[in-house]
Amino acid sequence: MRAFIVAAVIACLVVLAFCAGCSSTTAPSYSVDNNGILSVTCAPVTTNETVLFSNDTYTESKIILHTQSGDVVTYLSYPKLPKAVLLYLPGAGEKITGHEERMVQYAADGYAFMFLDYRGRYGGETNGYPLNPNTDFALFENKEWPEYYLTICDISSARAILASRFGVPVYAVGGSNGGRYAAVAAGVDKNFAGYIGISTADWGIKEQALAQGGSGDIIRFATSLEPSTYLPTISPRPVWMFHNATDPIIPFADGQALFATANEPKNFTVFNGGHGIDQDVDNLLMARLAQIYGTPT
Repeated sequence: MRAFIVAAVIACLVVLAFCAGCSSTTAPSYSVDNNGILSVTCAPVTTNETVLFSNDTYTESKIILHTQSGDVVTYLSYPKLPKAVLLYLPGAGEKITGHEERMVQYAADGYAFMFLDYRGRYGGETNGYPLNPNTDFALFENKEWPEYYLTICDISSARAILASRFGVPVYAVGGSNGGRYAAVAAGVDKNFAGYIGISTADWGIKEQALAQGGSGDIIRFATSLEPSTYLPTISPRPVWMFHNATDPIIPFADGQALFATANEPKNFTVFNGGHGIDQDVDNLLMARLAQIYGTPT
């Protein structure tokens, strides 16, 4: 397996400017309606891209999203003419080195794959604090941006950049915690082609708030964080979910409960393995994508 640093010899720097979901005259803003559904107008971002490796088959690069509230690290692998893009939100502790072979595999099959290292993720490169509903609610009450909402803008901005660059559908994909963020982003940003969740479920934040007697803004905010708030709104775009029946971290029944909130078209697949994306999920997912985009020539 080739390490990313080996290719640094041929690294080059590309600077791009892009505005996602806003114009230069529109201030970034968010709102949450009475049903707890988040809407965002995101600040413009710029990007720096360093090519890590390139050959006739694919290119690997590191792209930094420069946002008004901090930098976000991403990694991208893509063939010359991708058929679609998988924008992947990893689970806690996942490293880019654990996905290098996967990124090459998807590129060889005709798909671009972006690993987005979202804010505050355990073991990640992007700064921020791990999900903290209390901290974010205080910001929400003060009319400031909760980090959770900033992360949704990061995902949406990355989607817009990828769509502009390649001109093909972009899917919101996530494993474990990343699947939760990806579900919310796919619901908020209607330009995602669909949602793919792996070993994921609701956070349970709304349920806890209700159990503690929460009401009003507390419940509205808690509702805005839950994937199940947004899954019904993704239709008619597809929802595909994958879960191991003996998942040791997020119970299988919790994944089924989240899936039940989605409208058609949707598909729930049981895979062999443990928790999170693995080779079995890759094979199942590429077979499903091949039904839409065909097999490599």
